[in-house]
Amino acid sequence: MKVTHELHDRRKSRNVGVGVTLVGFIAIVFALTVVKVTRGDPMQAFDHVVRPEMEIVE
Repeated sequence: MKVTHELHDRRKSRNVGVGVTLVGFIAIVFALTVVKVTRGDPMQAFDHVVRPEMEIVE
């Protein structure tokens, strides 16, 4: 049986922290996407064409 060095324990805890942060970021992006889609806002892609509804009127 191998005895784990304390360096491995530190790396493992750091990897778990990075993993939790990554999962949290993915969850936030997914939640924002779901909210955007379910709200029914008109979604228009950027197609390099001037559209009157997108212009700012002062």
